[in-house]
Amino acid sequence: MIVRNWMQVDPAVVPSDMLVSEANRILSEGNLHALPVVDNGRLRGLITRANLLRVGHYVARAQNADELDFFVTRLKVRDIMVRNPATVQATDTMQQCMLKGRQLGVAQFPVLDGERVVGVISANEIFQLAAHCLGVLEQRSSVTLAPLSMGPGVLGHIADVAEGAGAVLQALYPIAGGRQRPEYDAAESGTRVVIRFHAPAGADVVSALEAAGFPVLESADTPRQSVAA
Repeated sequence: MIVRNWMQVDPAVVPSDMLVSEANRILSEGNLHALPVVDNGRLRGLITRANLLRVGHYVARAQNADELDFFVTRLKVRDIMVRNPATVQATDTMQQCMLKGRQLGVAQFPVLDGERVVGVISANEIFQLAAHCLGVLEQRSSVTLAPLSMGPGVLGHIADVAEGAGAVLQALYPIAGGRQRPEYDAAESGTRVVIRFHAPAGADVVSALEAAGFPVLESADTPRQSVAA
């Protein structure tokens, strides 16, 4: 999965000499979390909703007419923007993007094609990716198996068991590590396997997996969600 295919394309950008009050209006009206700051086609910084909230909180606490006037009529984007923000390239993978965000504690990145800003990717897009992988917008059943030792043929065996119980598989993927229920702590270093599928009776699939020696941590049906146009 490539960043280019998940980012917000053609993002709103602002110049560094724009008034903060105007940038705040753009963020609010667009329901945006961040605006790249671009001068002469080059990324100079990033202004975020968190930046504006901190400044607004300070002005509100000061309760000073001069401070409020300065905020509205004189404070510029360059005065509060994040300078030299962390970025990702449009050709980076989503895995690289998420790992970088986790390492830096960053919730949004300007996306570059070379040095040109071509998009923004934020926690919103990560949630969309998670929803896509989890089948949130589709009628799917899901099963998560208890940690197990992986080896040749294990995933194939799981697939055979599930399909033999009537499942039409949509996705099957391993997730390594992570703490589990107490009864499975001994296998904490093992690999959970998540199965997404369509089936007339999800309970039959669960029973078949359990009978085949694959303990089930959890199972659920995801109802189809209506999406507003």
